[in-house]
Amino acid sequence: MAAASPPIDGRPAGGRGESARGRGLLGPGLRVLQRHLWVYRRTWRGSIFSSFLNPVLFMIAMGFGVGSLIGPGSGGAAGAVIPAGLTYLAFIAPGLMAGAAMQTATFESSFPISARILWRRNYEAMLATPLRAWDVLVGEFGWIGFRLLTTTSAFLIVMTLFGVPRGPTALLAIPAAMLTGFAFSPFLIFVASRITGDPGSVFSTIFRFVIMPFYLFSGIFFPIERLPQALQLLAWATPLYNGVALTRDLTLALAEPLTSMAHVGVLLLYAGIGLALARRGLTERLVK
Repeated sequence: MAAASPPIDGRPAGGRGESARGRGLLGPGLRVLQRHLWVYRRTWRGSIFSSFLNPVLFMIAMGFGVGSLIGPGSGGAAGAVIPAGLTYLAFIAPGLMAGAAMQTATFESSFPISARILWRRNYEAMLATPLRAWDVLVGEFGWIGFRLLTTTSAFLIVMTLFGVPRGPTALLAIPAAMLTGFAFSPFLIFVASRITGDPGSVFSTIFRFVIMPFYLFSGIFFPIERLPQALQLLAWATPLYNGVALTRDLTLALAEPLTSMAHVGVLLLYAGIGLALARRGLTERLVK
């Protein structure tokens, strides 16, 4: 007789009559994703509309509005703001795409996660079934990945309408921006798993003093070479800068293999550390 599977996350592998053989790495987590998609069926129209409206407004306001004051990069005074040969619209649009991925991921990983833990108790209901904490986390990442895919795809479509992409590598900007979001998402899930009171002040502080500075000083609106040397070093180590640089290089056909691999490595490092923290945090919070 085969030995029984050891418990995972404090729960039997085949709880509630579920076969241990049927448990895959992703299978049960897809049920959590399915639940989110069922809810999304009622809200997708407004979500899709805003996914297209936001990049259009950013392109017009920043790319054409501010861009008309800056002019194309030429190596002179304007080139000190943006690289030679690029319009400000071409420079800023891929950065905005990566920034939008960060914002989407951080929002989906903060208040909604806290609500499912503290108020709605969705996770308690899920764990009353054969699902484990890991399955819940996989499903949440699946949902966040879906939201990142819709957001970044809409951004790329709008950029294409504005004539920004310069080659087929622009399609790779979608997974690059998604990876940028995943470099932030698990850290916010970990924070959400640790909050026992009102999450508003915690997340507001994070958004104000972490997310917003990243958004402003990670190369979206101007090259980080314009910053003091110490701040440049700090920016190079942030996940958003690496995501912005990778997304911009792929969109504008400027990517170099070694540089791109370095950016991907940094993003994967952040995502991997965050995933370990998020799994530990949710398991300790949900499994008693």
